[in-house]
Amino acid sequence: MAVSSSQAPQAIVVAGAGLAGAKAAEALRDIGFEGNITLIGSERHLPYERPPLSKDVLTGHKHLADFTVHDSAWYRDKQVELRLSQTVNGIDTSINQITLTNGETLTYDKLILATGSSSKHPPIPGADAENVHYLRTVDQAREIKSILTAGSALAVIGAGWIGLEVTAAARAAGVAVTVVESAELPLLAALGPELAEVFANLHREHNVDFRFEASVAEITTADGRANGLRLSDGSKIHADAVLVAVGAAPNIDIARDAGLDLADGGVAVNSTLRTSDPDIYAVGDIAAAENPVYDTRIRTEHWANALNQPAVAAAAALGGGDVYDALPYFYTDQYDLGMEYVGHAPSYDSVVIRGDRAKREFVAFWLDTEYRILAGMNVNVWDVTDDVKALIRSRRPIDPAQLADTNVPLDQLG
Repeated sequence: MAVSSSQAPQAIVVAGAGLAGAKAAEALRDIGFEGNITLIGSERHLPYERPPLSKDVLTGHKHLADFTVHDSAWYRDKQVELRLSQTVNGIDTSINQITLTNGETLTYDKLILATGSSSKHPPIPGADAENVHYLRTVDQAREIKSILTAGSALAVIGAGWIGLEVTAAARAAGVAVTVVESAELPLLAALGPELAEVFANLHREHNVDFRFEASVAEITTADGRANGLRLSDGSKIHADAVLVAVGAAPNIDIARDAGLDLADGGVAVNSTLRTSDPDIYAVGDIAAAENPVYDTRIRTEHWANALNQPAVAAAAALGGGDVYDALPYFYTDQYDLGMEYVGHAPSYDSVVIRGDRAKREFVAFWLDTEYRILAGMNVNVWDVTDDVKALIRSRRPIDPAQLADTNVPLDQLG
């Protein structure tokens, strides 16, 4: 059992130097914390945002400086101690102490875990060959960009958000792309069959070769270098490079080893983002947080959580009582399709389309059995997110016919 700090904290450690970690340090200073802040991260780079890695970095429209959260002067001026190229190796909650991979120990009054996720590495033969890529860091994004050359061929394992965004960037560069997916459609778990087909058609129109309901038996190689895939049915796919994009695993080993409660694949936290230890908070990808809007625990690996959760955790660490009640939010850009999704609909009863799905200009709504809106997704339709959020938060039944009628303003529904 941790020794809970009985007075105002003097030393706060943030484990994880991505967007969430940087925002935690920023929030602590913004609300007047004058004690010591130590920010620890495994990468050599200053904390940065990750959404551009599968989008603008690959197309050459953004570079690291464009999405670095703060420059080095900010950390110096705010007196935030950066420990880069280091990782928290363990937590001793009995004495409020962490151990780094170099053996050094640090004592904390409060600890904020912002350790993020890592790419899943499926046990596929050949996965350790040269030119097999994963996408989680800016260095990996740069490597992938370097192989997106016109006339080359890329095999993508996994048709989730990362796989499809990289596919779009590759096709824009003139790369032939084959996507192998075990499900019958892309994004099926995220969107359901009603909307997954929209993305399948989008990529087919850009000459992407999909292999659905397929599994990879082997990444084939020659002289230690990947040259394609062999599928379980025996068919082969030629490729000059392979991207493995089968999801992410939250980095929760130190939390588990410390005895913190876990849930939904992450670290269980309440609505203030406090863990089962009163001196430890968790934010971002790893936080399985109680959400008062849906009255359930939600863990999502999206940019919005990394951006917004740290302010609540920082305030709570200093004795505040704010709760995190933001609706899950994410976005994607693929070819000429721009999309925003807000809400939470792991299960639903029906989908209502407002607009023209064939032209990919619509808003989709996921409803429960009582016709309450669980989530909404606007595709190439803008300035509606606030209205969608209001409808979700209202928890009121909405007439599906009115919801589908573009002549009825969203702010007049219900």
